[in-house]
Amino acid sequence: MKKKKRVLIRENSIQTKLAVTMGMLLLVALCVNLFVFAQINSMVRRIDSVFSSNVTIGELSDTLDLVEDRVYEYLSTKSSAALEDYYRYEQDYRELLQELNNENVDSEIKMLEKNIRNMSETYLEKTGQTVQAKRGRNVERYKSYFEEETQLYAYINSYIYDLNNLQFRQNSASYQTLLASMGMLETFSVLVIVAVFALSLFLAMMTTRTMIRPLRLLSGAARRVAEGDFDVEMPERTTRDEIGIVTETFGQMLGSIRAYIQQVRESMEKEAQMKERELSMEAHLKEAQLKYLQAQINPHFLFNSLNAGAQLAMMEDAEQTGIFMERMADFFRYNVKKMDGDATLQEEIQAVDNYIYILNVRYAGDITYEKKIEADIENVRVPSMVLQPIVENAVQHGIHDMMESGKICLTVVREEDHLRISVEDNGAGMTKQEIARVMRGEAGQGAEDGNSTGIAMDNVMSRLRLYYNRENLLVIRSEGKGMGTEVTILLPLEEGEEGTCTEY
Repeated sequence: MKKKKRVLIRENSIQTKLAVTMGMLLLVALCVNLFVFAQINSMVRRIDSVFSSNVTIGELSDTLDLVEDRVYEYLSTKSSAALEDYYRYEQDYRELLQELNNENVDSEIKMLEKNIRNMSETYLEKTGQTVQAKRGRNVERYKSYFEEETQLYAYINSYIYDLNNLQFRQNSASYQTLLASMGMLETFSVLVIVAVFALSLFLAMMTTRTMIRPLRLLSGAARRVAEGDFDVEMPERTTRDEIGIVTETFGQMLGSIRAYIQQVRESMEKEAQMKERELSMEAHLKEAQLKYLQAQINPHFLFNSLNAGAQLAMMEDAEQTGIFMERMADFFRYNVKKMDGDATLQEEIQAVDNYIYILNVRYAGDITYEKKIEADIENVRVPSMVLQPIVENAVQHGIHDMMESGKICLTVVREEDHLRISVEDNGAGMTKQEIARVMRGEAGQGAEDGNSTGIAMDNVMSRLRLYYNRENLLVIRSEGKGMGTEVTILLPLEEGEEGTCTEY
């Protein structure tokens, strides 16, 4: 049974796990609140019942006074209103008497209630006789009846006073007992709340641990791969949620990278042997330089972005993760496929589009990206991986600290016999000294960041120079700090390459 429950937990998505955990915590909190609320209501009702008897005795005394007052008023004025009030209050008094004890019991309070009830019945009988004598104008008789009822009235009041005192003393003792019980209930409620809080914290920690632990293992493996260790052992997939899917996908991608590295190594060995027989020393040196510069494209970006994909899988459904992984695969596939040659301008622009999409996943879509591309020039051949490092440099050193308002604009136009490619940002800008250092290839020296674009810019300039066998193909312009930066590449066009301007 426990094994089946574990399997069900592993099969559920992160969203389901969180929903179940939160539902359990809320259910426990609701039950505790209902329990405390019920206990408090019960205690309040008991406290109310303690003094209800005193209230009843007070009503009995007040009604008795009203009956006596109306009898006296009627005897004095013979008012019909006084007579009606008398009959009404007499009925009320009789109803209150029904709540008093009428049995012989071993209780001082109950016996007082019985005496009051018996005397009250006699008193009401006398008041009735007094009223009837008054109505019959028998002065001698109603005076005699009135004296008797007045005497009974005094006795009843005295008994009611004694009963009220006894009842109050008894109720005070009960009230103290209830106060002590209330204090115990308060202490118990605090202990229950503390226990529920501890249980909630424990459940939250256990749930978080089951989700964070495989993610931490995956992050550690990705970090080692980013450092160049492609033989890292991937953590075992223990769940079928989004993290498990990302772990399996990353493992498959790592296997593909290993196979490709081995294939490239074998291919390079064979090619080196062929080049050694066919090419001159100068051509061999040029090819070696180009291979070395191309190999400097840092792999840290790929694996840092995979970490972003793992985070995305925790927050979204697997569909969004699939789109992210597909973009990453396209970017990586283009990167490794174009290591040995050139590419079309359309392929370079697509690589930039994928790169911006990946960054917008990492930074919650804060980068504004625009492009203006002329038509009919997408098939122009250019060195591979020259646009993406420039855009990366604009992001890392230009708009990195202002992502919410950062903007990247890519422009490609044809001008006479060359192609003008411009990457412009509205970010931090550069001083003339910084521009000079980048142009001399000194910006990347001593860089500690695995994603440093100082090397990438030097890489781009060196490959442009080797590819076209020309100097000064790349220009950097900036008005100064905070004024943005524009990087322009001027690529020579062969005769017959035409284009018309279209903005999109």
